[in-house]
Amino acid sequence: MEPTIQTTPPSTDNILFKGKIQFNGKAGEFFGIWIVNIVLSILTLGIYSAWAKVRTYRYFYGNTHVDNHSFDYLATPMQILKGRILAVIVFIIYSLVVQFLPVIGLLFALGFLFLMPWIINQGLRFNMRMTRHRNVRFAFSGNYGDALINFVLLPIASVFTLYLLMPYALKRIDQYIHENISYGGKPLSVNLKGETYYMAALITIGVTFAGLIGFGILAGIAGVAMSFNGLDTNSLNFSTLLFPVLMAVMYIGMLTLVSGIYQSIIRNHILNSSEFEDIASFKSDLKPAAYGFLLFTNAVAIIFTLGLAYPWTKIRKAHLLAAATEVTIYTGALTLMDTVQQQQSSFAEEAANVFDIDISLT
Repeated sequence: MEPTIQTTPPSTDNILFKGKIQFNGKAGEFFGIWIVNIVLSILTLGIYSAWAKVRTYRYFYGNTHVDNHSFDYLATPMQILKGRILAVIVFIIYSLVVQFLPVIGLLFALGFLFLMPWIINQGLRFNMRMTRHRNVRFAFSGNYGDALINFVLLPIASVFTLYLLMPYALKRIDQYIHENISYGGKPLSVNLKGETYYMAALITIGVTFAGLIGFGILAGIAGVAMSFNGLDTNSLNFSTLLFPVLMAVMYIGMLTLVSGIYQSIIRNHILNSSEFEDIASFKSDLKPAAYGFLLFTNAVAIIFTLGLAYPWTKIRKAHLLAAATEVTIYTGALTLMDTVQQQQSSFAEEAANVFDIDISLT
């Protein structure tokens, strides 16, 4: 008879909190903030946009709770405004150089390519330093060399492999971003796997091809049906107007489904593979179908309301992501203390926004 092996479940004595993230934002409240931000930003020729950004961040941070403690966004509007003004000046200079001195503009663009890793690092550093929970701030410690490899060299190399290297490059980018995050001096441990990124890529490619085939079949059936019914596709009537609308809705549905599948797989993988040792661990169970449906309905709502539904879509997305995320906080979190960090300029963060560099986190 084989010996019986008794397993002891892990002790829960050191667990301080275990539960879902709570998001308490309301569409009506955020709509009021959003519409005022839009109006004042227009009336002040964009100057108020710095205050608008801080108000928006503070609303979402303040309504996101873990263990009954909300997050804090510490940046001030003047920090954002100064950085934004400097970034816009740089962008204007770059645009003028490209317009009147194309050769120098090309060198400028090449130089910016090598400047981009620094901008990304500084932007992430600023964002993390301005984020606080339980009176303890986050930090980012990435270096230029690793950022250059992950954000510039690997994506360029993937082009020469017919993008076969791209999932690996995306994995390296996520690994770099998250493993350089710390909370109260405690680094985030991350163990991402390249095969998950390739699996997500294959799934989304398969869904895309299936969607294109289905899209083509339905378009053909609709065209044949219109012909049999004697409808003139060149004349303006209800049927000819409805057909392109339905095709557009189906196209949006396919794009958002593909995006929802990929993003949910990667988000789940990142959070399930990350932890602040002895401080906190994470679990994400975001459902691809539910997230894809949310992205689809959000896109349709924004289009058919001419953008007025944007606050509602932001709130319902935040609710879904919070409900899909579980956090376990251990008693070690009680020993953390905020560390005094060197003051960082918001210039790099705003430069990243002006030059359309995405440095958002999962």
